[in-house]
Amino acid sequence: MTIRTKESLSGFVASDPELTFTSKGDARLYARIGQPQARVEDDGTFTPLEPTFTDLVMFRRSAELAHEQFQKGDNFLAEGETRTYTGSDGTEREQFVASRIGHDNNITRYTVDRTPPERDTPHRETPAREQVQQALAEREAQLDPEPPAATSAASVQRDAVAR
Repeated sequence: MTIRTKESLSGFVASDPELTFTSKGDARLYARIGQPQARVEDDGTFTPLEPTFTDLVMFRRSAELAHEQFQKGDNFLAEGETRTYTGSDGTEREQFVASRIGHDNNITRYTVDRTPPERDTPHRETPAREQVQQALAEREAQLDPEPPAATSAASVQRDAVAR
């Protein structure tokens, strides 16, 4: 069995995340993100270099959740894919389209809330067992024709003897 893998990206949020909506009404998160760079020196030390920057986008419910949880300066880890597109100025650009994102726990301290997430489906109360059984019985009655009139055992026996 092969392991399904995706690209990953780590860095920091360099701009305030922006939440907009597509023409179809889907949520879209946009943030400029940076990746720290360093050079290893001969003596084993690191010299910080200027970070590199790119765009990160997310869509739908993931975008809404990320907008609630991330702000400029947060360190993150994301899963997704890199896409190339042509910008409005005609130049080719890259962006990272994230399907998942989380805070980098090597840098960020936080507490974990393990309550199950709410589903997007409308909340419906579950009918009581008796109501379900009654509805099924009514449905079966609609599908089945009226049962034939009950005949007594005596009349069936008489018909059999008469033949």
